[in-house]
Amino acid sequence: MILQLLAEAQSLPRVRLRIFLTSRPEIPVRYRLGQIPDTEHQDFVLHSISPAIVDHDISLFLEYNLGLIGRELWLHDGWPGKEIVMRMVHNASGLFIWAATACRYIRKGKRYAAKRLDTILHNSASTPIGPEKRLDEIYTTVLQQSVVQNTRTRRKENRIKCYDKSLEMLRVTKEDVNLSLLDLHSVLDIPKDQTCPIRLHHPSFRDFLLNEDRCKDPNFWVDEKQAHQTLADSCIHLMSQKLKQDVCELQAPGSQAGQVESSWVESCLPPEVQYACLYWAHLLHWLEALGWMGKASEGIQAILSLEDYVLVKDGPNLHAFIYDAKRFALYNRSVIEQVPLQLYCSALVFAPENSIIRKKFKTCIPDWIQQEPKVQARWNAALQTLEGHTSWVTSVAFSPDGKQVVSGSLDKTVRLWDAAIGVPLQTLEGHSSWVNSVSFSPDGKQVVSGLSDRTVRLWDAATGAPLQTLEGHTDSVTSVAFSSDSKQVPILRVSNHWVVEGDTNILWLPPDYRKTCSATWNGSLVIGHSSGRISFFAFKKGVKLVM
Repeated sequence: MILQLLAEAQSLPRVRLRIFLTSRPEIPVRYRLGQIPDTEHQDFVLHSISPAIVDHDISLFLEYNLGLIGRELWLHDGWPGKEIVMRMVHNASGLFIWAATACRYIRKGKRYAAKRLDTILHNSASTPIGPEKRLDEIYTTVLQQSVVQNTRTRRKENRIKCYDKSLEMLRVTKEDVNLSLLDLHSVLDIPKDQTCPIRLHHPSFRDFLLNEDRCKDPNFWVDEKQAHQTLADSCIHLMSQKLKQDVCELQAPGSQAGQVESSWVESCLPPEVQYACLYWAHLLHWLEALGWMGKASEGIQAILSLEDYVLVKDGPNLHAFIYDAKRFALYNRSVIEQVPLQLYCSALVFAPENSIIRKKFKTCIPDWIQQEPKVQARWNAALQTLEGHTSWVTSVAFSPDGKQVVSGSLDKTVRLWDAAIGVPLQTLEGHSSWVNSVSFSPDGKQVVSGLSDRTVRLWDAATGAPLQTLEGHTDSVTSVAFSSDSKQVPILRVSNHWVVEGDTNILWLPPDYRKTCSATWNGSLVIGHSSGRISFFAFKKGVKLVM
């Protein structure tokens, strides 16, 4: 997102920006930067810079921060001295994160700051080792010195218990949590507001904790699979305890999500329950909770992800349940978002007779519905309905990768949708008349729209920003498409009784071949007729097929 916004900033003629970004060399970052012309950015790879320059910068960083600590704690002038600083520079091995972690650890020691500095130097290997080993040393030192022995023992006991009863792991008091975090500020960003999440100062700390070869102390090594299992079990247990029908106790099936105070929702669904609901996929109670939270789309995405994990051959009954849950959630997305309590009324009543969800939760239908309507036996082919336009939809198209849908309407807007879960992604506004036709470029980066005001507009599909307006037509533009290389927008359309390319009439249509609707793609044209026939034209080869 940051890189997309930076690309947009180029279009600001009166704003001059120079921006400094730092990042790990992850593939997505390198890919995005590679798409920016070399004339507009310059890369600096830390490992390619002279070690002498890096060491000099680290020494300046250490001198400044240790000097601040010395003045804050009334230590002697010049503490800790040039020789100590140079030893720390050597131990840093070119890693700023080592220096930053060391300074935070020393500062948090307060009156024991000097002792903490000695501990760092004492625990550092005297023989040359690689930068990663140096980082492992300081992380181990911080953990061993910051976590008191009784806490470590209790944690080890809890780890043993969790194999038998992993739900106990989340049942800890706030006091225990605060005690455990007390001296970990050097590796964790712990906000004063206890409702805010705790974050790592640097992702290398996570890498260290999860790697048994690097984290030698068994008190601190984290078995990632076991940790996820523990958290998943605890989340399921928490939802089983806390979620129920009408979780916000409104007792009114027509209650709208937008009219319920967020403070009341938060009191009924505290942060830990919201976390469990949001990140782990009770079905109707869960969907209701997501509706009150305004997170229905995240729930649907979780169901879609779960469907990908479960193979039919491995668990046919489970797969059938997940598939039915997907159809149920997609079909009722607007219900979940707007009136969550209707999940137990409308959503169940109008679900197909053979729906697994309908059968399983039939007892949730309120008693005041005494006679249910006749419904279809199974889900039909329509996966979901995308709602948002305020007038007729005149044109739709899929993106080349099938992940997005673009729609044009007589309401003078173009909308982009997530094809999997049906949520709106962008609304392209600024059209002065009806939108007759829309299309994606072959690379999916741009959208083109043809208008009744005789103009064609180009849009950035990622940001929704207008790129260009093409003028010159003498009649309404009824069909648009990109060339196969995305560099041109050849305007192939049907106007009155003619097929028109650009401003040139190229083929006259007899009465039987005049259009009720049309679409183009890559030099081909398809026309729908009032008789029900469809005509295909491929003008490059001069071929016409009629169905």
